Amino acid sequence: MASTDGRRRAAVLGSPIAHSLSPVLHRAAYAELGLDYWSYDRFEVDEAGLPGFIHGLDSTWAGLSLTMPLKRAIIPLLDSISETASSVEAVNTVVLTDDGRRTGDNTDIPGMIAALRERGVEKTESAAVLGAGATASSALAALSEICTGPVTAYVRSRERGQEMRGWGERLGVDVRISDWAEAEQALRAPLVIATTPAGATDALTDAVPDRPGTLFDVLYEPWPTGLAAAWAARNGAVVGGLDLLVHQAVLQVEQMTGHSPAPLAAMRQAGEEALAAR
Repeated sequence: MASTDGRRRAAVLGSPIAHSLSPVLHRAAYAELGLDYWSYDRFEVDEAGLPGFIHGLDSTWAGLSLTMPLKRAIIPLLDSISETASSVEAVNTVVLTDDGRRTGDNTDIPGMIAALRERGVEKTESAAVLGAGATASSALAALSEICTGPVTAYVRSRERGQEMRGWGERLGVDVRISDWAEAEQALRAPLVIATTPAGATDALTDAVPDRPGTLFDVLYEPWPTGLAAAWAARNGAVVGGLDLLVHQAVLQVEQMTGHSPAPLAAMRQAGEEALAAR
């Protein structure tokens, strides 16, 4: 049962966690929704410490957000996970129900789709993905919903290419692999999703075409990235990491609190202000 005084708790877990914007976004939602008895914090938790943290939660807890390196480590500790989370073997959202069950979901994937839809991208005939890490698998899952043709992944190693092919087969996406040395070709795709760390795409800025399509760069700090700035300078549509962060957080707030719709505009404004203050 939930706490008798109405107090509810939620938090984001991960390592490192100090710079997470999740508390800013969730607290802004609580304020807008009038949920004065809700709190949202951050905790530095690694894989070794995760089981102890989870087993120590009491009835005041309503939900958790998970970031790296916990998105897969959490799965054995849950009672069930959604099909979306299962499709990429990654959970970023845990809802703790009144009967004590722990259910896992992945809001990164529908968050990506919602962020693209907000910029007018409903469908695409083809796409390119820069990188092959955990976020790239979520990108493939999102593309399985909106891309009607092939997706070319630009990777740095044969092993990463094999992983991306495997995800493509699992998700029903026609994934084709190209070497990172050919990454400039990716920028000609109607939709480019950059999932690489900060600085990784800086060398591509001069290769942005005169009439680019849509760039989805999952980074939000530093922002804009060199690639995003060059893209915008050529009047291409840009979707940023804050867009993804806000949209996935909106879905988390709705699942954890039961209040829908969550206040997207207020959450985005809070995120923008927090980044500007850094």
